[in-house]
Amino acid sequence: MKQPHTSPLDPTPASHSRRDFMKTLSLASGASLLGMLPPGVRAAANSGNGAPELTEVKVGFIPLTDCASIVMAAVLGFDKKYGIKIIPSKEASWAGVRDKLVNGELHAAHVLYGLIYGVQLGVGGPKKDMNILMTLNHNGQAITLSNQLKDKGVKDGASLAKLVKAEPREYTFAQTFPTGTHAMWLYYWLASQGIDPLKDVKTIVVPPPQMVANMRVGNMDGYCVGEPWNNRAVADNIGFTAATTQEIWTDHPEKVLGTTAEFSAKYPNTARALVMAVLDASRWIDVMANRQKVAETIADKSYVNCPVDIIDQRLEGKYVSGNGRNWQDPNYMKFFNDGKVTFPYLSDGMWFLTQHKRWGLLKADPDYLAVAKAVNRIDLYSDAARALGVAVPKDPLRKTTLLDGTVWDGKNPAAYAAGFKIRA
Repeated sequence: MKQPHTSPLDPTPASHSRRDFMKTLSLASGASLLGMLPPGVRAAANSGNGAPELTEVKVGFIPLTDCASIVMAAVLGFDKKYGIKIIPSKEASWAGVRDKLVNGELHAAHVLYGLIYGVQLGVGGPKKDMNILMTLNHNGQAITLSNQLKDKGVKDGASLAKLVKAEPREYTFAQTFPTGTHAMWLYYWLASQGIDPLKDVKTIVVPPPQMVANMRVGNMDGYCVGEPWNNRAVADNIGFTAATTQEIWTDHPEKVLGTTAEFSAKYPNTARALVMAVLDASRWIDVMANRQKVAETIADKSYVNCPVDIIDQRLEGKYVSGNGRNWQDPNYMKFFNDGKVTFPYLSDGMWFLTQHKRWGLLKADPDYLAVAKAVNRIDLYSDAARALGVAVPKDPLRKTTLLDGTVWDGKNPAAYAAGFKIRA
């Protein structure tokens, strides 16, 4: 018999039965029934108002090292502990992730921090209320420059600025999405060297896995992207690492677990269960002895599709620049760090808004704090974290000093955005 049509994101009839059964258990007055549930599902139920409303959660990701917590949550079965099944969905571009989140083809995604805020404010795409459930990682991105620039004597930001002024031409740099993290790191780094990213050079958008191929054929002079695509350029001898993003901002926010506000409102228990599964994976990944296994898993064609050693090297903090500098970086890509990574600090989201204002993506200052409170679901995250015994920071704002000496603490975002010498 032909089965009735269901949306890819709607629970199947079987899922409905399971969901109803779980609800019956979680709502039953007899505590013994709830006690019969597996410990993880019981924890998920106790963290909110019941068991997950959905049993399958489709989560998008881009082929990058920092998709690891989504992939490992599914591969290692952390999701099953909390009554859900994560379906990882490999996507081709950040624009595609944005569109699928907005139209409901994806429940959630491994996604750029600034992309979620851009959609929230209708910058660079359709406007829709969005949520960040947790931060997925800190650090681990980089700025790669071509070997052609190296042949011209460029080895860092200062020598790049000298060349741009001495030999004017159309220098082209790529980032991955207009409001995203890589655009902001690239612009910030260029400006810190005295290069105006909107006037002195040209910037283009290229999906992460296509960066290396585009540099190989000479389409750009440099790019900012996540790993492993910086290390791949070094391994292929077509570029070198001029700067890491942790040198711009140590322990900076990077990818997030993003979704729509509509999803969080409709399926809050599913959202909590998803956070719990990814938290478990994040904690597991941050054990250095597990990182080789992570690299071996995500190297597969269905995920990142890159040689294991190229992924694993920088995942373990071992950096070879391709320009004579080799070092063990203590600020390598982190996924948990005792909950300091995963907590969705309001000041992190506000920082991206200040940079959107700085570069003219926002024409006026928004209510920075109000936007961050609406987007970053500290409440859902905290419920999930406490159920797992993960420490939750008391202050939703954090302080840092960036590459150019400016201090960001979230206290006066409008003044901070207006205080840069180079801006739109």
